[in-house]
Amino acid sequence: MSKKDEKIIEIPIAIGVRDLAEQMGASPIDVIKSLMTNGVMASINQQIDFDSAAIVAADMGFEAVLEKEDVLEVEEEGSIPLWRQIIADEDEAALEDRPPVVTILGHVDHGKTTLLDAIRDADVQAGEAGGITQHIGAYQTSLKGQTITFLDTPGHAAFTAMRARGAQGADIVILVVAADDGVMPQTKEAIAHAKAARVPIIVALNKVDKGNANPELVKTQLADNELVPDDWDGDTMVIPLSALKKEGIEDLLEAILLVADNMDIKANPSGDIVGTVIEAEVDKQRGVMATLLVQSGTLKQGDIAVAGGAYGRLRAMFDYRGNRVEEAPPSMPVSVMGLNDVPSAGQLFKTVKAEKQARFQVKEYLENEKNASQAKKSLSLEDLFAAYQAGETKELSLIIKADVQGSLDPIVGEMEKLGKGEIGVNVLYAETGNIGENDITLAAASDAIVIGFNVQAEVTARRLADNEGVSIRLYNIIYRIVEDVEKALKGMLEPTFAEKTLGKAEVLAVFPISKVGKIAGCRVREGVIRRNAQMRLTRGDDILFEGEVSSLKHNKDKVNEVRNGFECGVGLQNFHDIEEGDILQCYILEKEEIE
Repeated sequence: MSKKDEKIIEIPIAIGVRDLAEQMGASPIDVIKSLMTNGVMASINQQIDFDSAAIVAADMGFEAVLEKEDVLEVEEEGSIPLWRQIIADEDEAALEDRPPVVTILGHVDHGKTTLLDAIRDADVQAGEAGGITQHIGAYQTSLKGQTITFLDTPGHAAFTAMRARGAQGADIVILVVAADDGVMPQTKEAIAHAKAARVPIIVALNKVDKGNANPELVKTQLADNELVPDDWDGDTMVIPLSALKKEGIEDLLEAILLVADNMDIKANPSGDIVGTVIEAEVDKQRGVMATLLVQSGTLKQGDIAVAGGAYGRLRAMFDYRGNRVEEAPPSMPVSVMGLNDVPSAGQLFKTVKAEKQARFQVKEYLENEKNASQAKKSLSLEDLFAAYQAGETKELSLIIKADVQGSLDPIVGEMEKLGKGEIGVNVLYAETGNIGENDITLAAASDAIVIGFNVQAEVTARRLADNEGVSIRLYNIIYRIVEDVEKALKGMLEPTFAEKTLGKAEVLAVFPISKVGKIAGCRVREGVIRRNAQMRLTRGDDILFEGEVSSLKHNKDKVNEVRNGFECGVGLQNFHDIEEGDILQCYILEKEEIE
């Protein structure tokens, strides 16, 4: 078979045997036979790599090419990762692979910091109060010559704060779940934050060495939360490991590199310098110290950086080990000296040529922030109606908190029922307990509304909600929740119109009028013909015209309507193919009321 006769198919870095067969329109049995011929044993539900799939495709007359992700086809602008937006306008020839940036989320005592200790082989946990991470850190490690950057966040709020400010601090999320404890409320919260950010999730199944570990139960819980393990024919990689014994760490790193390869993570080292503030604080001896993650370009000592309301010439830069460095390429975290103020975590930074330009941008930023703060108001269900009807989005995002699980389950169930129509209901997070700051942070980053049933909103959460413009709605009757959300969905639906016939007329004669065209001389047979209505002209079973009436006259007088039994002259907008015997149907479109 010649090259031009081959058909091209795009396949991902890994694909199931069944999926490959469907894509080629072939039998899975034939695909399995081809694999066996080439020395690969695989079942119908098993995943095979790209190279194996390409060989099978070639055997069957196809040319396989690696599937490329369409980087900008997403529903919401905020869901496009920062690095995707940056490289979209870059010359592809200038782009180079950069290390993936990974953040670790999970329940408070499932071993997040211990896992990072095992990865970077440094005893960070020993220096932290109570074994709980007190700060944001950034570290790098290598596997087989490939570097990976890790962000150690103090919680899901910091991860989401970056997204709320327009950054996408991480490319991949590692969800740590203890094999002896399973999916906990904070685990579900982490899943909600990662899904809202549209970031790939890899599960690190920790503590598998413990005697009471139950990995299969944990996998069931993960599947219940829409993270179906890959060995269950799902899309989520679940890596068993023991962070304490440093077992399975290399498997986790290899999984990160595999996911990263499929994401095609790139940057232009010579491009515009842009990145994210990971943390910042005032050091008594060195002044403002900020940890910056470079996402595009190469940051150098002496550059003038602007981060929100802070700016300054970088006097010194240090890597994560504390060693002084002169420059930082994409995906490298560095601690810098020289900013005049403490920027917020998650704030975007960039460099400028002169301090005068930096001062101008800071002044402009502070003025915009002041104006935005004054103009900010809570995003209510009523506000959402207008946004949906304007076509800005077609999904209602909710965060639901309830007093007990027995209340939460039916509320979520009712929301899922309501979301099966034209408009989707996206329950980002549902859990028992009072409404806290983390709930508000997630809602702010996702344009969601917080609904509480028989719970209270903490004072700090209310204050944050006011600052961030998040709407909190509290209920003590379930059907009131359903009623309000149902009204919201009806407000989001595109209006539907029903046709109402007003009358019919028969064309008795056609009068050509100079500079006007043809006028239909008619007798109204039913109802009424109106000047400001729509008109349909039919000839036998054929519809020849649908549109507006250009003129309506009775006895040479312009009129607004002509009733049954009377004669009239009708002009049709930009249409003159009128013959005797044609039928005119006059109608209007009425907006249907939603009951």
